[in-house]
Amino acid sequence: MPHLPLAHSRSDFIWLQFSTTKPLESCQTGLCLTTCKATRPKVQLEKSISSEGVDLMPLDFERRRIGKTSLSVPVLGFGSAHLGELYGLVTEADSLATIDAAWNSGIRLFDTAPFYGLGLAEHRLGFGLRHRPRRDYVLTTKVGRVLERPFDPPAFKSAMWKGGLPFQHRFDYSYDGFMRSYEQSLMRLGINTVDALVIHDLDSLFHQEEIGHHKRSLVTSGIKALEELKRRGEISAIGMGVNTKEAFETIAPIVDLDFVLVAMPYTLIDQASLHTGMAECVKRGVSVLIGSPFASGILVSDSGAAAKYAYADAPEDVRRRVREIEAACRTHNVKLPAAALQFVLAHPAVVAEIPGAVKPSEVEQNVASFMAPIPADFWVDLKLQGLIDSDAPVP
Repeated sequence: MPHLPLAHSRSDFIWLQFSTTKPLESCQTGLCLTTCKATRPKVQLEKSISSEGVDLMPLDFERRRIGKTSLSVPVLGFGSAHLGELYGLVTEADSLATIDAAWNSGIRLFDTAPFYGLGLAEHRLGFGLRHRPRRDYVLTTKVGRVLERPFDPPAFKSAMWKGGLPFQHRFDYSYDGFMRSYEQSLMRLGINTVDALVIHDLDSLFHQEEIGHHKRSLVTSGIKALEELKRRGEISAIGMGVNTKEAFETIAPIVDLDFVLVAMPYTLIDQASLHTGMAECVKRGVSVLIGSPFASGILVSDSGAAAKYAYADAPEDVRRRVREIEAACRTHNVKLPAAALQFVLAHPAVVAEIPGAVKPSEVEQNVASFMAPIPADFWVDLKLQGLIDSDAPVP
């Protein structure tokens, strides 16, 4: 396999087509339209320098269009949640080096949110991008939370983030809440435009009895702000982020969207949404971005006791399933992260995925995993063993 970073001696562009476009031969989902194809992404290689000073060939990734909009995105992007210090502290130097590594690898899709480190991820991502030509990358952030001064600043401590900034947040899915969140994000980023806004975390993981109120606020008020921004040309697409199968099926359809940012309900571990939320997106012409192709950690680390799943410690049943997939990987000489990244992109609704990283080597490994060849027999074996849904599209 061509492990990146790749040394080379040419400065001209080289086009690679890993396989010809072919129909999905085993797809029995009813999802496949006449345009549904399974391809290895076409990439362009260009001379650059890695974080280790090695002469590299960063990629110009295939782009796919979001829904019915004019916005197209590269199939591999960068998610910045971990720069907000989700599982551990990240130095400013490592944060900037990681963003630089993503850029030097050819990544041009960057996603962030006010919630990530309570503003820290937006600050860091903006610092890493604002000196670069704005037309050269796609930038998305989220609405639904407004950051505020804590009631007791000296005593403030985030319940979720290991580090981050010392601000509290409140949920607000109204017109004014969305507009305030949007304006705050632009200032934290230090960048005066974003390409898309994503309605964030409107699901049972974050809301209990108040979820009905927030849904009404979205439908009667908040969505009007996003539609206005899109109509004025300030954003090109409207999305919604979902963490659960239930939210994917019942909340995402309540407003008109261009895409759904799916964090957990469709991964190599779990395809429970294949015939429901994912199928509905194909039917409605709504695109999908995969927000957590590594299922928040376990598909890039291992199935050990410290593994994370759905942003918490992985339960034993999930670890057992991953161990079975790991065994199939060893049989076919496939690395688990490569299988995780390439599996989700085979679905006809998926336009991109945005794995995270907190150091340059993790970015380079993500790119290597994305590029790694995987034999067709591996996917056949996973289906025969019942480790992935038999109807799931595969590369």
